[in-house]
Amino acid sequence: MELTIKSRNGKISERQREHIEEKLAKLGRYLNGITSIAVEIQHEQQRNAGEIYRVQTTLVAEHGVILRAEERASDLYAAIDEVQEVLQRQISRYKEKYWRRSRELRRATNGFTPAEEVAIAEAEAEAVAAPAEPEPEAKVIRTKTFRLRPMFVDDAIEQMELLGHNFFIFQNAETMQISVLYRRRDGNYGVIVPEVG
Repeated sequence: MELTIKSRNGKISERQREHIEEKLAKLGRYLNGITSIAVEIQHEQQRNAGEIYRVQTTLVAEHGVILRAEERASDLYAAIDEVQEVLQRQISRYKEKYWRRSRELRRATNGFTPAEEVAIAEAEAEAVAAPAEPEPEAKVIRTKTFRLRPMFVDDAIEQMELLGHNFFIFQNAETMQISVLYRRRDGNYGVIVPEVG
């Protein structure tokens, strides 16, 4: 497993690095085939909360499994511990929801696995992610292409939740139409089905 640790503003001590490595190495017990984990640490000064560490982690495993976690805490060790717990819960949820149904979904999706669908959803989210601050002249900086596979709305909801995104583009297995699943402000979900015409 390749572990990359980056600090945007500040240095990571050897002791902190060892703690990160030790905590994230434990994830290998829960998910085989982890190929890489990227950790990005940002040390922020906030008026209300004082010093805050923001830890963003992206885990990549075999078959295109991508899991992300982001946590903030006033202590780097606490933030790392929380990230590890979040990733562990995501792995458990992934195993329960997707491994159990992989054979059934593989038949319905012409050989694509749910993990590959997660990777596609991640690419979709990155392609349309809004900048943190509004810019007067926004421009397209990246275009991503991916294959859509048929899946049911319930599966699309689960994959969107797994990624933590507010939308998900998929091909509806019932209608074979391209659909956009999104989270509404009231907490429910909506599906947009475009019509050509």
